[in-house]
Amino acid sequence: MSDKYTPKPEHKFTFGLWTVGNTGHDAFGGDVRPKLSPAELVYLLGEVGAYGVNFHDNDLIPIDATPGERAAILKAFKKALSDTGVVVPMATTNLFADPIFKDGAFTSNDAKVRAYTLQKTMNAMDLGAEFGAEVYVFWGGREGIESDATKDPVESLKRFREALNFLCDYSIDQGYSYKFALEAKPNEPRGDMYLPTTGAYLGFIATLDHPEMVGVNPEVAHEHMAGLNFLHAVAQAYEAGKLFHIDLNDQNYARFDQDWRFGAQNLKQAFYLVKFLEDVGYEGSRHYDAHAYRTEDYQGVKDFALGCMRTYLIMKEKAEQFKQDAEIQALIAEINADDGSMDTFKGAYSADKAAALKAHSFDRVAIASRGLKYEKLDQMVNELILGVS
Repeated sequence: MSDKYTPKPEHKFTFGLWTVGNTGHDAFGGDVRPKLSPAELVYLLGEVGAYGVNFHDNDLIPIDATPGERAAILKAFKKALSDTGVVVPMATTNLFADPIFKDGAFTSNDAKVRAYTLQKTMNAMDLGAEFGAEVYVFWGGREGIESDATKDPVESLKRFREALNFLCDYSIDQGYSYKFALEAKPNEPRGDMYLPTTGAYLGFIATLDHPEMVGVNPEVAHEHMAGLNFLHAVAQAYEAGKLFHIDLNDQNYARFDQDWRFGAQNLKQAFYLVKFLEDVGYEGSRHYDAHAYRTEDYQGVKDFALGCMRTYLIMKEKAEQFKQDAEIQALIAEINADDGSMDTFKGAYSADKAAALKAHSFDRVAIASRGLKYEKLDQMVNELILGVS
């Protein structure tokens, strides 16, 4: 494989401990790979050229760890980071695995669960800050229902809002530099999740006490599970100034959450996503929330991680070729050609402009008869991605 697609720290590729540390278990079978320690996973990521590692609190420190065990884990993890140069850009809290969260965390009907959730999250924020994390992700893995008889959705949203307001104030009070990133998912593990899409979260953020601190963390698989176009969710978040983080993986539309290697399923979607991120100059991490196939050993996990990063770099090169392709750019210019005849109607409203527009005569049939050449452009993109010269 070509060395020009070798990942470097400046590419800002990151992985979660839960991604490369996934042992291949699923609902139908147990582990196929031995469990590695957090420190061992950092060394693995350093070996494949990753920039950063992210973690849930309990990826790093088991929920029932003793103080002595906690100290030993942190010592080994810090040494691995120092040895490899791998950094920690993002942290998050596991609010879904332990049985206490079986009916949600921030939205639980039980006040004791909601209070424990705040406690656990504050402690996890402290842990992330200890390693220099600047983005804090919230994925509401159990924030939802199987039956609408069980929870009031309005009250649940109020509870979630109250918790985020509390945690924003805690971050400010502690002097942390966190930006909060909310991650949507339509379903699984709950039958239906609250705030199921990135667009839903963008609306919710406007209702918070500190909306400037809170953005989104869109994930490829989660939007695809809802049958949506991921690029459009990312573009909306970026245009709103709320693209604080991003999760890259792949997904066959309308399936369970597959978390495949980036580009494993939808190469054209991967191309347009990379093109967008590079075109707008997105400066955040390119985080891979994905897992190696159950078929793999740890050499296969390394192949998976390298594949995620290499596909991004290949698509980045293709995006540059798109910009430099004279035939493609000429066709785009033709499609978007503007003869200036509508200039008088552009821009802000005025009464005179509205009156002139109402009086203007359009040749509707002639306008509609124009072919737009989208078939030709789309095929040219296909051939670019496929490497046809």
